[in-house]
Order: sequence, then C-alpha cells, then structure tokens
Amino acid sequence: MSAIQITGDLQEYYVRKIKEGKPKMLVINAARNKLIHRVCAVVRRGEKYDKNYAPALA
Repeated sequence: MSAIQITGDLQEYYVRKIKEGKPKMLVINAARNKLIHRVCAVVRRGEKYDKNYAPALA
C-alpha cells in the first residue's frame, strides 16, 4: 500500500490501471507482484537497486 502512495512508477502504474477501469484489488495485487519481483532480482544479483536499470539485450 505504501508503494502506491509514494510518487513513483508504481503509483503511476496504479493510477493508469484504475483509470482503465480495472478493479482496485487486482491492481494492488499486480503492484505487489511487481515489487516482489524487484526485491527478488536485487537479492539474486546481490547489487543495490538501480531505478534506471536497463537490461543488456543480446
């Protein structure tokens, strides 16, 4: 809930999906899933979170 209250990309995602007519709980769960995936990726790589990370395309 905190992630969608703080100005950032998750809040923008939440607002955009609500305007599209999606149910609030569906959007909250999707934002929660995005946050969990980010945390897991940071732990797996063992690096600090980089807000501007862009994966290298092969």
